[in-house]
Amino acid sequence: MVLSLHLGGGTAPWLTYGLVALGVYIAYRVVLVTKRNAAIRKLGGQRAYVLYSNPFTATYKTIWTIRKVSQNKMAEAYRELFDSLPPESPHVYEHQFMPGPRTIETRDPAHIKAVLAGDFHSFGKGPTFHKIWSPFLGDGIFTTDGKLWQNSRSLIRPMFMTDRISDLVIFDRQIEKMISHIPPAGQTVDIMDLLFRMTLDATTHFLLGESANSLDNPDSDFTFAFNDVLTHQIRLFVLRIFSPFDKLFPHAEYYRDIKKIDEFIMPYVKRTLAIPPGELASLTKADTEFTFLHNLARFTQDPKVIRDQLIAVLLAGRDTTAATLSWALYELTACPDKIARLRAEVLEFVGEHGTPTYDTLKNMKYLRYTIQETLRLHPAVPFNVRVALADTVLPGGPGAPSISVLKGDTICYNAITLHQRRDLYPPTSETFADPSLFSPERWYSWQPRPWEYIPFNGGPRICPGQNFAMTEMAYCLVRLLQKYDRIEYRGDWHAQQDKTDVISRPAFGVPVAFYEATRK
Repeated sequence: MVLSLHLGGGTAPWLTYGLVALGVYIAYRVVLVTKRNAAIRKLGGQRAYVLYSNPFTATYKTIWTIRKVSQNKMAEAYRELFDSLPPESPHVYEHQFMPGPRTIETRDPAHIKAVLAGDFHSFGKGPTFHKIWSPFLGDGIFTTDGKLWQNSRSLIRPMFMTDRISDLVIFDRQIEKMISHIPPAGQTVDIMDLLFRMTLDATTHFLLGESANSLDNPDSDFTFAFNDVLTHQIRLFVLRIFSPFDKLFPHAEYYRDIKKIDEFIMPYVKRTLAIPPGELASLTKADTEFTFLHNLARFTQDPKVIRDQLIAVLLAGRDTTAATLSWALYELTACPDKIARLRAEVLEFVGEHGTPTYDTLKNMKYLRYTIQETLRLHPAVPFNVRVALADTVLPGGPGAPSISVLKGDTICYNAITLHQRRDLYPPTSETFADPSLFSPERWYSWQPRPWEYIPFNGGPRICPGQNFAMTEMAYCLVRLLQKYDRIEYRGDWHAQQDKTDVISRPAFGVPVAFYEATRK
């Protein structure tokens, strides 16, 4: 029998079907929520504070978040969300679009430690993250778990050993070239633009043996595509909440950018794979022509595997380093006394004309503290995610309950709001400036406790290239301050905003004028 409703003598079976469907959905939701709540209780923990849990409030919050991102206010949005939490749950909350897996957002060091180290095997990137990112990053170190991830890390780590990084010729050629593009004293230049081009050239030279030459050719297809693909990638990641309807959004430009990137990378891969095995095996790390690509080809002849590792390191090697240097110079321009102190250290250790060595850079404390302070205020990767690969529990910090996590739940740990938690810092004093201020000096008398400062992540997935990045940033700042003793910001310094896509960078560039020191 076909069910129908008779309204005014007419039949409306569609209304009946709609009501039945709604009833089935409600019943399904009740059963699913009941089962998941029972599973949460069984684990011995509890739910985090629920910010929203239905499609209506979720859609509103997602639109609000997208608007904040478009206004370069993502960090501000997270601060607002955490500040809105009740006193009993000030550092963790959860949300979900539909019944099923939740997203848990946290800035609790105890949670971060569990995710990255203490309960490492219960968390990973997960299939959804891999699906969203794999067209660009493939099966590289940033998108995989388990054996695939271990293989990627084993391929990458050898080229970031100290003996390789200490050869500063890797950086010198491109940094000197960048400095040659800085205009005469008093003329404005966007140093962020130059830094992103320099790190792209330095990283491609390190990886491939030849640079992308973006300092001389900033409008190449490859340079444009690499910049553009990241904008599309973060949009796809945000829109995942609407799955499966996220497929209705346009993707053509995204895939066109990936094609242009591959057209640049793959000829180098094919050329290296054509090298006879005996000749490839005879190359050593001491050879100046030995590249990251050569090292990969010694362990695998699969062009896709090699391509995926190259793209991963290229992304990390260019963007995070350039963004951090940009923020460092932005902060320094507001503090002429700190520029003077930093330059004094450069002259003491290196002189106006000397060449910095790896050991010299390591011994320059104020230089190191300047970079560390920049990463405290502006972590290069401000937000990161893991997916629960098994049912587990996030241990509560002092006075806080444990949070039950079910397989498939997403954990978003938030470095930028973690670093901004005032309760994690000592009181303001003569030796410890307000935590919101840029103060490399604080590091002489203070060190963050474990898991309260995570610019390079931690645990088994700690960034294998952190030493490479710190060395490149230190070398660049030394070279700049050997030549210039004054850097002047051009524009409204206080109007700067934080543009967050995959990484955090100054939204309006860093327009400055450099003034050369009087040579003795």
